[in-house]
Amino acid sequence: MRPTAQFTGQQDGASFTGVTMISRLIISFIISLSFVFTAAANVSSQVRTPGIDIQELDKRADQLMHQLEMVGLSVAVVEDGKMTWAKGYGETLRNSNSPVTADTVFRWASVSKGVAAATVLSLEEEGHFSLAEPAKFHASSLELPASDKPITIEDLLSHRVGIVRNAYDNRIEGGKGAKTVRRALKELKYLCEPGTCHTYQNAAYDASSEIIESVTGLPYKAVVQDRIFGPLGMDTASTTLEGLQRSKSWAKPHGRFGNRINRVKETYYRVPAAAGVNSSVKDLAKWMMAQMPAEQKLPETILVDMQTPRIITPREQRFMRRKYRALENAHYGLGWRVYDYTGHKVIGHRGGVQGYRALVLFDPEKRSGIAMMWNSPHSRPIGLQLEFMDQLYGLPKRDWLRLNK
Repeated sequence: MRPTAQFTGQQDGASFTGVTMISRLIISFIISLSFVFTAAANVSSQVRTPGIDIQELDKRADQLMHQLEMVGLSVAVVEDGKMTWAKGYGETLRNSNSPVTADTVFRWASVSKGVAAATVLSLEEEGHFSLAEPAKFHASSLELPASDKPITIEDLLSHRVGIVRNAYDNRIEGGKGAKTVRRALKELKYLCEPGTCHTYQNAAYDASSEIIESVTGLPYKAVVQDRIFGPLGMDTASTTLEGLQRSKSWAKPHGRFGNRINRVKETYYRVPAAAGVNSSVKDLAKWMMAQMPAEQKLPETILVDMQTPRIITPREQRFMRRKYRALENAHYGLGWRVYDYTGHKVIGHRGGVQGYRALVLFDPEKRSGIAMMWNSPHSRPIGLQLEFMDQLYGLPKRDWLRLNK
């Protein structure tokens, strides 16, 4: 019998065929197992324990600063509600030997919008108005195209005014006053019914500063100092060009190739609610920490209002998918963007004015996040926030800064 012959050493052709077949099966099984173990080993090497590796972030930030376009950078990290790291890199002015530190003041640009939203919401809590009221009741300069549906304060703070995005920013940049520009918005046409689509604004959004001044009878800068900067201990924060320039250390603006821009462009200080805040990265981190409910720095009702998605933002989603494919389900709340990062709700905002960029991204539930500012007009540093998030959630390491290409 051939099965017996395989074990008795009979050397007929059939017995060798049987042995060969079994041998091949055994070898194939062993090879398959080796592939399984090898694959498992590769996956294991990629899996990380959730948690922030400051040494790695520091190394990556230092590598980033070797890019020609970078001049100065400041980074701060918050873990479990506490600021665990803050550091500056590079120079406040190229070739000046004036170092950027964690106390160097930069411009927030559009990250400023959250401060305006929180201030408006604090006044609403005191009963001065309702978010459902027409914004024009308290901001007379806000003249929009005729509509059966008035723009509410909530619409204003979530960019749901319905006109073309960044409406008349060119006039703000050309030196026109904010109220003059807002009165001219009535010349435009609606892209959608007010309250139904997201079109990002600066001049219109700054009507929130007018609302604040109308209700309080005080300058915007005084109100945010009293309600936000002072209580949070943000000692370097201000909302004017003078505030920036009187800082002990402040970053000067630079162009695309790291060339110095001779003077700070004042235009967006004319819309302080949209883009007027300055501070050190430490104070930006304090602002971020205040957005974390367990910290009880701001009323939880205000945080819920700000961080609740109000409107989908297709343009932002397209940008993120094209550039990073990481932050998904992009929405806007009140002064904050809201995303999904691998199943986690994260909150953030980016901002840019001539020669400056800033960003914040945090997980309110984990009470952890990153704040960054730099004095050149480049998007590459955005990748560091994603590397931070991958560390926070224990995800495989990815070169979001694109330094290894």
